[in-house]
Amino acid sequence: MTDLEHVPAGDERAQDKEARGLGSESVGRPASAGGRPGAMATIEEPLGIAEPDLSLAYETGVELKARSQWAYARIRFFRHKLAVVSLLMLILTGLVAIFAGRIAPYGYDEIPLDNLLASQNLGPTLTDWHLFGTDQLGRDYLSRVIFGIRTSLWVALFVAVLSTAFGTMIGAVAGYYGGVVDNLLMRFTDLILTLPGLAVLLTAAAFFGSGDPLKVGLILAFLFWTGIARIVRGVFLSLREKEYVEAAKAAGASDARIIVRHMLPNTVGPIVVNATLVVASAILVEAALSFLGFGIQPPNAALGKLISDGQSEGFRLWWLVTFPGLVIVVVALAVNFVGDGLRDALDPTQRRVRA
Repeated sequence: MTDLEHVPAGDERAQDKEARGLGSESVGRPASAGGRPGAMATIEEPLGIAEPDLSLAYETGVELKARSQWAYARIRFFRHKLAVVSLLMLILTGLVAIFAGRIAPYGYDEIPLDNLLASQNLGPTLTDWHLFGTDQLGRDYLSRVIFGIRTSLWVALFVAVLSTAFGTMIGAVAGYYGGVVDNLLMRFTDLILTLPGLAVLLTAAAFFGSGDPLKVGLILAFLFWTGIARIVRGVFLSLREKEYVEAAKAAGASDARIIVRHMLPNTVGPIVVNATLVVASAILVEAALSFLGFGIQPPNAALGKLISDGQSEGFRLWWLVTFPGLVIVVVALAVNFVGDGLRDALDPTQRRVRA
């Protein structure tokens, strides 16, 4: 006879309860039973693994809310103080450019009567709102710079939109299909990259004509699309191996729907950052072309042309070069800082705020 056979029946049942965690201290009757016989017993929850009391969070004013990836990106961007200040500066500059006709004290080619009679150049002064002085003919330079900002920003935005759209299309098709299509499109992209940029721009401006902002924008967009094409192509090469792309193909989705609906939204971050950098580059290149005489020409206003007209005066009329140059530098730096903030915000692995 074994030792288990010597254990009384009552003790055996007690050991079985203890092993199962059903001792008398863990068994209680429901409050509605009132301790009446035959009421159903309930097992109390083990200590330390009880469900969280959501009513406590509600009473203390804590709201449990899930955030999307865009919400986290927005939070990271607004923590980048330099990028936020630059964005506000760009918004202010854009408003000045849009309402240039109402904000500028004078017209672009208007010569105030007092300056015409005096036949003298005024430096920066508060008199008659000549904050940036006047040029060789007595025209208000602040008004000319404001109209120049409008033209330069328009060209830069046009170049950014056109080059980004074309480069994204080339990169998406090359990265999605691969093989022969990828080789053909990327070899064409490499060919454009090997061309000397300034020489191509000057030749194209001389051949197609310059002076019109639209023509200058088309010439710049012809060279600016290659960078975004290579970036999008690299991202698409990685995305086409993802499970959701394979699932979309198995479900019968067309190639165009997979590219536009499933893959492009996951490429928005690099595309937006590159577009902001293209804006800054386009402003600088357009100013350089106008300075060399192959960009925007009168009667259209341009910051580069203003610098070109004033550089012959040297230090005698120093404000003719200084103020348009400062505007170009400030706008280009602001765009670059905004692009830097967007890059950090749209990168899900970024955890440290730079500024």
